[in-house]
Amino acid sequence: MKFSRRDRRKGLFSTLRLLSRSQRTPEVVHFQGNRVSLLVHGGDFFPALFQAINSATTAICAEFYIVKPDATGDAFALALMDAAARGVEVSLIYDALGCYDTPAAYFQRLAANGVQCLPFNKPAFSQLHKRHWLDVRDHRKMVLIDGATAFLGGLNVGDEYAGFGESFQRWRDVGIRLDGPAVGELLRLFLVTWTQEGGAGAPGRLDRQEAPVYAGDADVMIVNGTPHHSRSVIRSSFRLAMVGAVHSIRIITPYFVPGPRVVLSLLRAVARGVKVQMIVPSISDVPLVQLMSRAYLAPLLKAGVEIFERQETILHSKVMLIDDFWVTLGSANLDYRSFHRNYEINIIIDSFEFGSQVRSMFDDELKLSRRVALSEYEQRNRFVRFLEWLVGPLSRFF
Repeated sequence: MKFSRRDRRKGLFSTLRLLSRSQRTPEVVHFQGNRVSLLVHGGDFFPALFQAINSATTAICAEFYIVKPDATGDAFALALMDAAARGVEVSLIYDALGCYDTPAAYFQRLAANGVQCLPFNKPAFSQLHKRHWLDVRDHRKMVLIDGATAFLGGLNVGDEYAGFGESFQRWRDVGIRLDGPAVGELLRLFLVTWTQEGGAGAPGRLDRQEAPVYAGDADVMIVNGTPHHSRSVIRSSFRLAMVGAVHSIRIITPYFVPGPRVVLSLLRAVARGVKVQMIVPSISDVPLVQLMSRAYLAPLLKAGVEIFERQETILHSKVMLIDDFWVTLGSANLDYRSFHRNYEINIIIDSFEFGSQVRSMFDDELKLSRRVALSEYEQRNRFVRFLEWLVGPLSRFF
Protein backbone atom coordinates (compact mmCIF):
# COMPACT_ATOMS: atom_id res chain seq x y z
CA MET A 1 0.00 0.00 0.00
CA LYS A 2 1.33 3.45 -0.98
CA PHE A 3 1.30 6.42 1.40
CA SER A 4 1.67 10.08 0.50
CA ARG A 5 4.67 11.96 1.81
CA ARG A 6 2.30 14.23 3.73
CA ASP A 7 0.68 11.27 5.51
CA ARG A 8 4.08 9.81 6.38
CA ARG A 9 5.51 13.02 7.81
CA LYS A 10 2.30 13.83 9.70
CA GLY A 11 2.33 10.45 11.42
CA LEU A 12 6.05 10.64 12.21
CA PHE A 13 6.11 14.10 13.73
CA SER A 14 2.89 13.49 15.65
CA THR A 15 4.45 10.49 17.33
CA LEU A 16 7.74 12.32 17.93
CA ARG A 17 5.87 15.09 19.72
CA LEU A 18 3.99 12.57 21.84
CA LEU A 19 7.23 10.88 22.85
CA SER A 20 8.81 14.18 23.77
CA ARG A 21 5.86 15.34 25.83
CA SER A 22 5.30 12.06 27.66
CA GLN A 23 8.92 11.46 28.70
CA ARG A 24 10.81 14.77 28.85
CA THR A 25 14.07 12.82 29.16
CA PRO A 26 17.19 12.45 27.03
CA GLU A 27 16.37 8.76 26.54
CA VAL A 28 14.66 9.35 23.17
CA VAL A 29 16.89 11.12 20.64
CA HIS A 30 16.13 11.82 16.97
CA PHE A 31 18.65 11.91 14.09
CA GLN A 32 18.31 12.49 10.36
CA GLY A 33 20.63 11.40 7.56
CA ASN A 34 21.21 7.73 8.42
CA ARG A 35 21.50 4.57 6.36
CA VAL A 36 19.99 1.36 7.72
CA SER A 37 20.55 -2.10 6.23
CA LEU A 38 18.40 -5.07 7.25
CA LEU A 39 20.28 -8.26 8.14
CA VAL A 40 17.46 -10.75 7.85
CA HIS A 41 19.07 -13.72 9.61
CA GLY A 42 21.86 -14.39 12.05
CA GLY A 43 23.61 -16.00 9.12
CA ASP A 44 23.66 -12.55 7.51
CA PHE A 45 24.41 -10.60 10.68
CA PHE A 46 27.61 -12.22 11.90
CA PRO A 47 29.52 -12.32 8.58
CA ALA A 48 28.72 -8.62 8.08
CA LEU A 49 29.74 -7.86 11.67
CA PHE A 50 33.05 -9.74 11.41
CA GLN A 51 33.86 -8.01 8.12
CA ALA A 52 33.29 -4.61 9.74
CA ILE A 53 35.42 -5.56 12.75
CA ASN A 54 38.21 -6.65 10.42
CA SER A 55 38.03 -3.25 8.69
CA ALA A 56 38.02 -1.16 11.90
CA THR A 57 40.80 1.42 12.19
CA THR A 58 40.33 3.27 15.50
CA ALA A 59 37.88 1.77 17.99
CA ILE A 60 35.41 -1.07 18.56
CA CYS A 61 32.87 -0.92 21.39
CA ALA A 62 30.80 -4.08 21.93
CA GLU A 63 27.99 -4.69 24.45
CA PHE A 64 26.17 -8.02 24.78
CA TYR A 65 23.93 -9.77 27.24
CA ILE A 66 25.28 -13.23 26.36
CA VAL A 67 28.64 -14.21 24.87
CA LYS A 68 29.09 -17.97 24.51
CA PRO A 69 32.38 -19.87 24.17
CA ASP A 70 31.23 -21.85 21.11
CA ALA A 71 32.28 -21.57 17.46
CA THR A 72 30.58 -18.20 16.98
CA GLY A 73 31.97 -16.93 20.28
CA ASP A 74 35.46 -18.07 19.30
CA ALA A 75 35.19 -16.31 15.93
CA PHE A 76 34.03 -13.16 17.73
CA ALA A 77 36.96 -13.34 20.16
CA LEU A 78 39.48 -13.86 17.36
CA ALA A 79 38.12 -10.90 15.41
CA LEU A 80 38.38 -8.64 18.48
CA MET A 81 41.90 -9.83 19.34
CA ASP A 82 43.08 -9.36 15.75
CA ALA A 83 41.73 -5.82 15.80
CA ALA A 84 43.51 -5.08 19.07
CA ALA A 85 46.75 -6.50 17.65
CA ARG A 86 46.70 -4.01 14.78
CA GLY A 87 46.23 -1.07 17.15
CA VAL A 88 42.45 -0.70 17.34
CA GLU A 89 41.12 0.11 20.81
CA VAL A 90 38.66 -2.68 21.65
CA SER A 91 36.22 -2.56 24.59
CA LEU A 92 33.63 -5.18 25.56
CA ILE A 93 30.81 -4.95 28.13
CA TYR A 94 29.14 -8.26 28.93
CA ASP A 95 26.37 -9.01 31.41
CA ALA A 96 27.79 -11.02 34.31
CA LEU A 97 24.55 -12.96 34.86
CA GLY A 98 23.89 -13.50 31.16
CA CYS A 99 27.41 -14.94 30.82
CA TYR A 100 27.32 -16.93 34.07
CA ASP A 101 28.21 -20.18 32.27
CA THR A 102 30.92 -18.65 30.04
CA PRO A 103 34.29 -19.61 31.57
CA ALA A 104 36.32 -16.76 33.03
CA ALA A 105 39.18 -18.00 30.84
CA TYR A 106 37.29 -16.74 27.77
CA PHE A 107 37.42 -13.13 28.96
CA GLN A 108 40.89 -13.54 30.47
CA ARG A 109 42.16 -14.56 27.04
CA LEU A 110 40.59 -11.46 25.49
CA ALA A 111 42.13 -9.22 28.16
CA ALA A 112 45.55 -10.81 27.71
CA ASN A 113 45.37 -9.93 24.01
CA GLY A 114 44.51 -6.27 24.40
CA VAL A 115 40.70 -6.29 24.69
CA GLN A 116 39.29 -4.27 27.60
CA CYS A 117 36.61 -6.45 29.21
CA LEU A 118 34.07 -5.13 31.71
CA PRO A 119 31.39 -7.31 33.37
CA PHE A 120 28.07 -5.60 34.00
CA ASN A 121 26.61 -6.06 37.49
CA LYS A 122 29.27 -8.52 38.59
CA PRO A 123 28.23 -10.53 41.68
CA ALA A 124 29.76 -9.06 44.83
CA PHE A 125 28.93 -9.48 48.51
CA SER A 126 29.12 -5.71 48.95
CA GLN A 127 26.06 -5.27 46.73
CA LEU A 128 23.82 -7.93 48.22
CA HIS A 129 22.06 -5.36 50.43
CA LYS A 130 20.99 -3.27 47.43
CA ARG A 131 17.37 -3.63 46.43
CA HIS A 132 16.83 -5.15 42.97
CA TRP A 133 20.58 -5.66 42.52
CA LEU A 134 20.30 -9.23 41.21
CA ASP A 135 17.41 -8.26 38.93
CA VAL A 136 19.16 -5.51 36.94
CA ARG A 137 20.54 -6.78 33.62
CA ASP A 138 22.27 -5.29 30.59
CA HIS A 139 20.18 -6.79 27.80
CA ARG A 140 21.63 -4.63 25.02
CA LYS A 141 23.23 -6.14 21.93
CA MET A 142 25.34 -3.75 19.88
CA VAL A 143 28.76 -3.29 18.30
CA LEU A 144 30.04 0.17 17.37
CA ILE A 145 32.80 0.45 14.75
CA ASP A 146 34.98 3.59 14.52
CA GLY A 147 32.18 5.71 15.94
CA ALA A 148 30.35 5.68 12.59
CA THR A 149 28.84 2.19 12.12
CA ALA A 150 26.67 0.15 14.47
CA PHE A 151 25.33 -3.39 14.44
CA LEU A 152 22.22 -3.95 16.57
CA GLY A 153 19.27 -6.25 17.06
CA GLY A 154 18.20 -9.14 19.23
CA LEU A 155 21.20 -11.37 18.60
CA ASN A 156 23.58 -12.48 21.32
CA VAL A 157 26.95 -14.03 20.50
CA GLY A 158 26.36 -17.76 20.15
CA ASP A 159 25.85 -20.52 17.60
CA GLU A 160 22.05 -20.62 18.00
CA TYR A 161 21.86 -16.98 16.85
CA ALA A 162 24.23 -17.36 13.92
CA GLY A 163 22.28 -19.44 11.41
CA PHE A 164 19.29 -19.09 9.15
CA GLY A 165 16.51 -19.98 11.56
CA GLU A 166 15.05 -23.19 10.16
CA SER A 167 15.92 -25.56 13.00
CA PHE A 168 15.63 -25.56 16.77
CA GLN A 169 19.42 -25.35 16.96
CA ARG A 170 19.53 -22.16 14.85
CA TRP A 171 17.12 -19.62 16.26
CA ARG A 172 15.22 -17.10 14.15
CA ASP A 173 16.59 -13.63 14.78
CA VAL A 174 17.21 -10.38 12.92
CA GLY A 175 19.58 -7.41 13.11
CA ILE A 176 20.59 -4.22 11.34
CA ARG A 177 23.63 -2.26 10.28
CA LEU A 178 23.31 1.47 11.01
CA ASP A 179 25.55 4.17 9.53
CA GLY A 180 25.30 7.88 10.24
CA PRO A 181 24.85 10.48 12.98
CA ALA A 182 22.74 8.23 15.26
CA VAL A 183 25.82 6.09 15.99
CA GLY A 184 27.30 8.94 18.01
CA GLU A 185 24.44 8.66 20.52
CA LEU A 186 24.99 4.91 20.83
CA LEU A 187 28.66 5.55 21.55
CA ARG A 188 27.69 8.07 24.24
CA LEU A 189 25.39 5.53 25.89
CA PHE A 190 28.12 2.90 25.79
CA LEU A 191 30.46 5.32 27.54
CA VAL A 192 27.84 6.07 30.22
CA THR A 193 27.51 2.36 31.01
CA TRP A 194 31.28 1.88 30.92
CA THR A 195 31.80 4.68 33.43
CA GLN A 196 28.86 3.61 35.59
CA GLU A 197 30.32 0.10 35.93
CA GLY A 198 33.76 1.41 36.91
CA GLY A 199 35.55 0.92 33.61
CA ALA A 200 38.94 2.59 33.24
CA GLY A 201 39.48 5.44 30.80
CA ALA A 202 37.13 6.56 28.04
CA PRO A 203 36.68 3.77 25.47
CA GLY A 204 35.92 4.51 21.86
CA ARG A 205 38.68 7.12 21.45
CA LEU A 206 36.09 9.85 21.58
CA ASP A 207 38.80 12.48 21.24
CA ARG A 208 39.80 11.02 17.87
CA GLN A 209 36.34 10.39 16.45
CA GLU A 210 34.91 12.75 13.86
CA ALA A 211 31.17 13.39 13.97
CA PRO A 212 29.43 10.88 11.67
CA VAL A 213 28.27 12.57 8.48
CA TYR A 214 25.14 12.17 6.35
CA ALA A 215 24.88 8.54 5.22
CA GLY A 216 21.32 8.15 3.90
CA ASP A 217 17.71 9.33 4.06
CA ALA A 218 16.49 7.35 7.09
CA ASP A 219 15.23 9.23 10.15
CA VAL A 220 16.21 7.32 13.28
CA MET A 221 15.26 7.58 16.94
CA ILE A 222 17.40 5.94 19.63
CA VAL A 223 15.28 4.72 22.55
CA ASN A 224 17.39 4.08 25.63
CA GLY A 225 15.59 1.84 28.12
CA THR A 226 16.79 1.86 31.73
CA PRO A 227 15.42 -0.11 34.70
CA HIS A 228 13.00 0.73 37.49
CA HIS A 229 11.23 3.67 35.88
CA SER A 230 7.56 3.77 36.79
CA ARG A 231 6.86 5.06 33.26
CA SER A 232 8.91 2.92 30.91
CA VAL A 233 10.27 4.79 27.89
CA ILE A 234 10.50 1.48 26.01
CA ARG A 235 6.83 0.70 26.66
CA SER A 236 5.83 4.26 25.74
CA SER A 237 7.67 4.00 22.42
CA PHE A 238 5.80 0.80 21.57
CA ARG A 239 2.44 2.21 22.60
CA LEU A 240 2.83 5.54 20.82
CA ALA A 241 3.84 3.77 17.62
CA MET A 242 0.63 1.74 17.92
CA VAL A 243 -1.36 4.93 18.55
CA GLY A 244 0.11 6.45 15.38
CA ALA A 245 -0.83 3.48 13.17
CA VAL A 246 -3.34 4.26 10.43
CA HIS A 247 -3.42 1.10 8.30
CA SER A 248 -1.43 -1.77 9.82
CA ILE A 249 0.62 -3.05 12.76
CA ARG A 250 2.83 -6.09 12.26
CA ILE A 251 4.68 -7.55 15.25
CA ILE A 252 7.23 -10.34 15.63
CA THR A 253 8.02 -11.11 19.25
CA PRO A 254 9.50 -14.06 21.16
CA TYR A 255 7.99 -13.11 24.54
CA PHE A 256 4.59 -11.44 24.81
CA VAL A 257 3.85 -10.45 28.42
CA PRO A 258 3.17 -6.76 27.80
CA GLY A 259 0.68 -5.85 30.51
CA PRO A 260 -2.80 -4.36 30.02
CA ARG A 261 -1.68 -0.98 28.64
CA VAL A 262 -0.07 -2.41 25.50
CA VAL A 263 -3.01 -4.78 24.98
CA LEU A 264 -5.39 -1.81 25.26
CA SER A 265 -3.36 0.11 22.65
CA LEU A 266 -3.68 -2.82 20.24
CA LEU A 267 -7.41 -3.20 20.91
CA ARG A 268 -7.97 0.50 20.23
CA ALA A 269 -6.00 0.21 16.99
CA VAL A 270 -8.26 -2.65 15.84
CA ALA A 271 -11.34 -0.64 16.83
CA ARG A 272 -10.33 2.23 14.53
CA GLY A 273 -9.79 -0.15 11.59
CA VAL A 274 -6.07 -0.93 11.80
CA LYS A 275 -5.10 -4.43 10.69
CA VAL A 276 -3.00 -6.07 13.41
CA GLN A 277 -0.93 -9.20 12.80
CA MET A 278 1.42 -10.81 15.29
CA ILE A 279 3.89 -13.70 15.02
CA VAL A 280 4.80 -15.51 18.24
CA PRO A 281 6.79 -18.72 18.82
CA SER A 282 5.21 -22.17 18.59
CA ILE A 283 7.94 -23.45 20.94
CA SER A 284 9.73 -21.11 23.34
CA ASP A 285 13.12 -21.30 25.01
CA VAL A 286 11.27 -20.09 28.15
CA PRO A 287 8.08 -22.24 28.28
CA LEU A 288 6.82 -20.57 31.47
CA VAL A 289 6.77 -17.17 29.76
CA GLN A 290 4.96 -18.66 26.77
CA LEU A 291 2.30 -19.97 29.17
CA MET A 292 1.96 -16.51 30.75
CA SER A 293 1.48 -14.90 27.35
CA ARG A 294 -1.71 -16.82 26.62
CA ALA A 295 -3.75 -14.66 28.99
CA TYR A 296 -2.87 -11.61 26.86
CA LEU A 297 -3.69 -13.34 23.56
CA ALA A 298 -7.35 -14.09 24.38
CA PRO A 299 -8.76 -10.53 24.14
CA LEU A 300 -6.69 -9.86 21.02
CA LEU A 301 -8.01 -12.94 19.24
CA LYS A 302 -11.58 -12.01 20.17
CA ALA A 303 -11.07 -8.51 18.78
CA GLY A 304 -9.84 -9.81 15.43
CA VAL A 305 -6.05 -9.62 15.78
CA GLU A 306 -4.42 -12.20 13.52
CA ILE A 307 -1.99 -14.27 15.61
CA PHE A 308 0.44 -16.74 14.05
CA GLU A 309 2.85 -19.25 15.58
CA ARG A 310 6.26 -19.54 13.93
CA GLN A 311 7.07 -23.18 13.15
CA GLU A 312 10.30 -25.19 12.90
CA THR A 313 12.50 -22.92 15.02
CA ILE A 314 12.71 -20.91 18.23
CA LEU A 315 11.67 -17.35 17.49
CA HIS A 316 13.90 -14.64 18.98
CA SER A 317 13.25 -11.69 16.63
CA LYS A 318 11.90 -8.43 18.06
CA VAL A 319 10.38 -6.28 15.30
CA MET A 320 7.33 -4.05 14.90
CA LEU A 321 6.29 -2.49 11.56
CA ILE A 322 3.78 0.37 11.46
CA ASP A 323 2.06 1.29 8.16
CA ASP A 324 4.92 -0.23 6.12
CA PHE A 325 7.39 2.58 6.85
CA TRP A 326 7.87 2.87 10.61
CA VAL A 327 10.00 0.11 12.15
CA THR A 328 10.87 -0.55 15.78
CA LEU A 329 13.71 -3.02 16.23
CA GLY A 330 16.28 -3.78 18.91
CA SER A 331 16.92 -5.69 22.11
CA ALA A 332 13.65 -5.02 23.97
CA ASN A 333 10.89 -7.59 24.25
CA LEU A 334 7.22 -6.88 24.83
CA ASP A 335 7.42 -7.83 28.49
CA TYR A 336 7.79 -6.37 31.98
CA ARG A 337 11.48 -7.21 32.20
CA SER A 338 12.37 -5.14 29.15
CA PHE A 339 10.05 -2.35 30.26
CA HIS A 340 11.23 -2.03 33.86
CA ARG A 341 14.27 -4.19 34.72
CA ASN A 342 16.71 -4.26 31.84
CA TYR A 343 19.01 -1.83 30.10
CA GLU A 344 17.77 -1.95 26.49
CA ILE A 345 18.42 -0.27 23.15
CA ASN A 346 15.69 0.05 20.52
CA ILE A 347 15.91 1.82 17.17
CA ILE A 348 12.88 3.45 15.53
CA ILE A 349 13.42 3.87 11.79
CA ASP A 350 11.33 6.04 9.48
CA SER A 351 12.10 4.87 5.96
CA PHE A 352 9.70 3.55 3.34
CA GLU A 353 12.54 1.64 1.64
CA PHE A 354 13.59 -0.05 4.87
CA GLY A 355 9.97 -0.63 5.84
CA SER A 356 9.40 -2.43 2.54
CA GLN A 357 12.27 -4.78 3.35
CA VAL A 358 10.77 -5.53 6.76
CA ARG A 359 7.32 -6.06 5.18
CA SER A 360 8.84 -8.58 2.78
CA MET A 361 10.55 -10.37 5.67
CA PHE A 362 7.27 -10.43 7.63
CA ASP A 363 5.42 -11.94 4.67
CA ASP A 364 8.09 -14.65 4.39
CA GLU A 365 7.70 -15.40 8.10
CA LEU A 366 3.93 -15.71 7.71
CA LYS A 367 4.46 -18.49 5.17
CA LEU A 368 6.38 -20.42 7.83
CA SER A 369 3.81 -19.80 10.54
CA ARG A 370 0.44 -21.29 11.51
CA ARG A 371 -2.52 -19.06 12.29
CA VAL A 372 -4.11 -19.52 15.72
CA ALA A 373 -7.90 -19.81 15.53
CA LEU A 374 -10.05 -18.37 18.30
CA SER A 375 -12.05 -21.60 18.45
CA GLU A 376 -8.84 -23.58 18.93
CA TYR A 377 -7.77 -21.28 21.73
CA GLU A 378 -11.11 -21.51 23.52
CA GLN A 379 -11.06 -25.32 23.38
CA ARG A 380 -7.80 -25.75 25.33
CA ASN A 381 -8.23 -28.19 28.21
CA ARG A 382 -8.92 -27.31 31.83
CA PHE A 383 -5.44 -28.24 33.03
CA VAL A 384 -3.84 -25.76 30.62
CA ARG A 385 -6.31 -23.08 31.72
CA PHE A 386 -5.45 -23.82 35.36
CA LEU A 387 -1.70 -23.48 34.65
CA GLU A 388 -2.28 -20.16 32.88
CA TRP A 389 -4.23 -18.90 35.89
CA LEU A 390 -1.57 -20.17 38.28
CA VAL A 391 1.41 -18.50 36.57
CA GLY A 392 -0.40 -15.29 35.56
CA PRO A 393 0.54 -13.31 38.72
CA LEU A 394 4.21 -14.11 38.10
CA SER A 395 4.33 -12.23 34.81
CA ARG A 396 5.74 -9.08 36.42
CA PHE A 397 8.83 -11.00 37.48
CA PHE A 398 9.82 -12.39 34.06
